[in-house]
Amino acid sequence: MNKNILNTGVQDFINKNLHTDIVSVLLKKNQFKDVSTQELVEQIEAKKKSKDKLPTWFSTKNIYYPNKLNIEQTSSEKTALYKASIIDKKTLLDLTGGLGVDSYFFSLKMIEVIHCEINKNLSKIATHNFKILGANHIKSISENGLNFLMKTNLFFDWIYIDPSRRNDAKGKVFFLEDCLPNVPENLEFIFNKSSNILIKTSPLLDFSVGIKSLKFVKEIHVIAINNEVKELLWVLEKNYKKPIQIKTINLTKNYDYIFNFELNAEKETLATYGKPQNYLYEPNAAILKSGAFKSISKQYKLNKLHEHSHLYTSDLLIDFAGRRFIIKKTIPYNKKEIQQLNLSKANITTRNFPESVANIRKKYKIKDGGYDYLFFTTNCLDEKIVIVCEKQ
Repeated sequence: MNKNILNTGVQDFINKNLHTDIVSVLLKKNQFKDVSTQELVEQIEAKKKSKDKLPTWFSTKNIYYPNKLNIEQTSSEKTALYKASIIDKKTLLDLTGGLGVDSYFFSLKMIEVIHCEINKNLSKIATHNFKILGANHIKSISENGLNFLMKTNLFFDWIYIDPSRRNDAKGKVFFLEDCLPNVPENLEFIFNKSSNILIKTSPLLDFSVGIKSLKFVKEIHVIAINNEVKELLWVLEKNYKKPIQIKTINLTKNYDYIFNFELNAEKETLATYGKPQNYLYEPNAAILKSGAFKSISKQYKLNKLHEHSHLYTSDLLIDFAGRRFIIKKTIPYNKKEIQQLNLSKANITTRNFPESVANIRKKYKIKDGGYDYLFFTTNCLDEKIVIVCEKQ
């Protein structure tokens, strides 16, 4: 960490060049003796990436940025704020602290947060930023979190773990056993230091695989931002034996769409099925990841088009955690019917359908865009159909 970067002149240069082409910055003559051009570029690139992802950091003076890879790997403020809503009580250990975004938002809820980070330079950066942000009750420890946990006599209300999905030996990984630290291998020991554990994993991790690898899973949270699933959160409670709760949330600019259900109940639930009615519903990405396909039908009292189509319909319009469409017409899937639509442009989605969107566009010469939405899918009678809609 080069503290000269925090000098007023350097900070002014970084802020003035946030919208300058990086190549131009590299070609400029460096006017700072104690800060290299490469360091300037790193600060500019990382700060630019923080504008939408970390607006608090971006808008605060004298924040020191790590390289842009650390920014890409860290939690966004939106997801960090959501994580903080899960925890309670007084003390929390962030076992794999990183840049400290999660630690900062945890500190808004907890009396004391300990931030462990094995990378000494990143630990210094996080510590500096905590002070700038006024988070004075976060204690930084530049050490492997597991090593610290082995030495301390403290017992924590919560332990938070965001295992690194980049393994030096295996490259990018997704299974918990391949991440660093190996949580399943150390879980029994970690439960000796806290009764509540919160784990962040890749959204690609399958529920059944995660449940098999872990113990005492109480809740699984699926977090999406603007309909893109960003992470899974696993809440573990020592000796928990009740049914696992699944909580999905799609964070958008205007509203947070929440849908919750019980994992075992989904298996036992019976969906109702029917042909397209007046309205069509497409669940958001968080719900689709969760697999709540029958629970959607039951909770919202909607008919499902087909067991594997994951599209729903109703006569009356309802509030829904996903996209809603007015059905203009439903036609059988054949060349003549589609050509008679006379559409040169449309938004196309396929669900439980043998052809890809690209093939459909090529075959029927339909460009992307416009106000019409075409859903190529299969109905409850196993018929291939096209549903012509407008977005509600």
